[in-house]
Amino acid sequence: MSRLPSRLLQLPMLALGSITRLLGPRGYPPNPRRILLAHHLLLGDTLMLAALLAKLRQQHPQAEIVMSCPTAIVPLFAAQPWGVRALPYDPRKAATLKALWRERSFDLALVAGDSRFSALARALGARHIVALAGDTPNYKNWFVDEQRAWPEQPTPLPEIFASLARGADAAGYTPADWPLAESKSFSLPAKPYAVLHLGASSALKQWPAERWTALAAALSAQGITPVWSAGKHETALVVAVDPQARYTSYAGMLDLLQLAQLLAGARLLVSPDTGVAHLGRITATPSVILFGPGSAMLCADSAFFSASPVRALSAAIACRDQKILFRRQISWVERCGRSRGDGATQCARARCMEALSLQSVLDACQSLLKAS
Repeated sequence: MSRLPSRLLQLPMLALGSITRLLGPRGYPPNPRRILLAHHLLLGDTLMLAALLAKLRQQHPQAEIVMSCPTAIVPLFAAQPWGVRALPYDPRKAATLKALWRERSFDLALVAGDSRFSALARALGARHIVALAGDTPNYKNWFVDEQRAWPEQPTPLPEIFASLARGADAAGYTPADWPLAESKSFSLPAKPYAVLHLGASSALKQWPAERWTALAAALSAQGITPVWSAGKHETALVVAVDPQARYTSYAGMLDLLQLAQLLAGARLLVSPDTGVAHLGRITATPSVILFGPGSAMLCADSAFFSASPVRALSAAIACRDQKILFRRQISWVERCGRSRGDGATQCARARCMEALSLQSVLDACQSLLKAS
């Protein structure tokens, strides 16, 4: 679906928002009454905003905090963690922009990720807009009043997002900080169980099928029931690793709230670097995260999430050599955004995931199981 109708609707809103800014106070407000967090991030990145949300609530306990959010993710915020109201937003659907317009007039807006959402913030009457520096092309930054420099040293993404707000960072996360609404009823497995999530946004993030099969067998031998998880278009992955259907599969059957409930009761989560892995941080499920093309340094060692046990596995590989994050060149970032294929700029197979041995994953699982 085209974004044109939403963009056309945003133009008069942008003009009115700019006038509002001219009539009001300038600069970062010391005591904002209304704060907007503007973004349209994927699931994992949205969950990593937790450190920023906690910091905003700590710094501004009386402020109203509103967040634009991809529609599918909104249910995770239904119980309003840190008192934040998440409102559905889809740049391709003008109706969601109209709904946000009814919330207009903000003292402060923070833009996470793509700075083009600074235009959304200005259209909604934000008086002062803060974004991460260096987005390209430069027109994305036209409405940004204050750009936050990127850290010069490797820093986890939650702490990078938290740097958008001024003041001291919030205390470490606990699951009580993020209450979850009641999910629709479904059958949970008998405890103890481990969730093995197979899917990912790219085939280059998939771990070899035979290793998943062996991992499930090893956990089962220890008395921990493995259950499969994957997206609704990834059920074939489960068939490949468990053709005899020995273990229960939840692939394509659960919404996000149900999946969170499944993770909350699990002894263990094993997953590629994908949104479900970060959902395990929210439920504080002991998690083994398999990093292939992605960067473990961006996601693993967050001080904010120190109470959520994680073992991040990543093998050194020369082709994880791209420095791009949210379309910025960041010198210390090591990632790979190549697609699968045989071209000169593609990857024929997921060597970075193949480099993660079954034994290394088993060892990480045992370490977490002994500690929990």
